Amino acid sequence: MTIRLAHLSDIHFGGENVEAVEAVLAAVQALAPHLVVVTGDLTLNGLPREFAAAKAWLARLAQPQLVTPGNHDTPYWNLILRTFAPFRRYDRYIGVAEGANFEGSGVSAYAMNSARGFQARLDWSKGAVNLARIDGIAADMATKPHDLRVFACHHPLIDLPGMPVTGGVHRGARAAARLGEAGVDLILTGHVHNPFALALNVGERPSYAIGAGTLSRRTRGTPPSFMAIEADEETVNVTALAWTGAAFETFRVWPLPRRQRSLNPHVDGP
Repeated sequence: MTIRLAHLSDIHFGGENVEAVEAVLAAVQALAPHLVVVTGDLTLNGLPREFAAAKAWLARLAQPQLVTPGNHDTPYWNLILRTFAPFRRYDRYIGVAEGANFEGSGVSAYAMNSARGFQARLDWSKGAVNLARIDGIAADMATKPHDLRVFACHHPLIDLPGMPVTGGVHRGARAAARLGEAGVDLILTGHVHNPFALALNVGERPSYAIGAGTLSRRTRGTPPSFMAIEADEETVNVTALAWTGAAFETFRVWPLPRRQRSLNPHVDGP
């Protein structure tokens, strides 16, 4: 069975690429995904009108969906609300910010909020994770060895060389290691506005960190894009589809060995 995922991130309503955001609806529908994952920054400044636009757009996007917030989904200009109730607007318009999960069609997927409204450091855009929750997710994932196991949050858990911004995730490396040891296949993130796919050297074999680009005007060296992911028993094929101004076209492809097959000593030896 081939499992198909669509992975989108950093739409930034209020600063969205209007044409790309509209065209991606048909592009995702054409993939017939088993799950659509949206890894945060639905809005630019966390304003009610931006959340209303995001809610309407998600209603038109293919289902089922797993959505998690990003750092821009806090009220940027309202410091009181940002400090004491940073995700009240997200909860009202989009859904529960703290976490969600999906099971079905051979997929077990979990989302965690890595964004914070207030932190005891100067740059509040950076991420943080709760290791107790990570351990709970990891324990659940370990019981589902036959599923494509997916974890989603906004910030890359490990900072990547050459990226224009960093996630700076508190406890991120430990979280990635624990998820890898539990058998997670894919860690889906956004934030850096550039698509990527690479192996994480954790666990017995690598899990894969996959980052979607942006669908906003806030590009950082690559065009607006989203990820199409196809996984079968042997391979996970990851394709970045970039907006040309007229259509979404293949920008880059990463063929990745499927983790479950690599872990089977009867398939690929010791």
